[in-house]
Amino acid sequence: MSEAVPVVGRGFCFEDLRVGFRFRTHRRSIAEADLVAFVNATWLTEELFTVQQKDKPRLVPGALVYSFAEGLLLPTMQDTGVAFLNATLDVKAPTYVGDTIHVEAEIAEHRLTSKGDRGLVRFANKVINQHGETVLEYNPLRLLKRK
Repeated sequence: MSEAVPVVGRGFCFEDLRVGFRFRTHRRSIAEADLVAFVNATWLTEELFTVQQKDKPRLVPGALVYSFAEGLLLPTMQDTGVAFLNATLDVKAPTYVGDTIHVEAEIAEHRLTSKGDRGLVRFANKVINQHGETVLEYNPLRLLKRK
């Protein structure tokens, strides 16, 4: 029999994390095409996002910023995330087409489930733009696999 080949790109397991552990994601710029695709996919047709204001950049919905943040975080829970259980979300500042964002995350809560076969981890996530401004904060509680 051959030895199992490890999979690269696997996210953090419960045991890999502890309260206070911090990390950041790669960056992602938000393009006009991203806004158009998001508005068309969600029918979020608020004029703030669909009508170009003279000499002003296009505003991006907080829901898009949150969605991109989750995408940036995906590698940290690839194959180890079991469930997204809840979160609060707070939009701190506007985000515009052309902005570049990344996520800074810190573990705020870390405990085993009652059965002990999985772990609950609460993250304190900040979405930061290219100017170093926090534009969105949210604190997801996730169910993660154990090793």
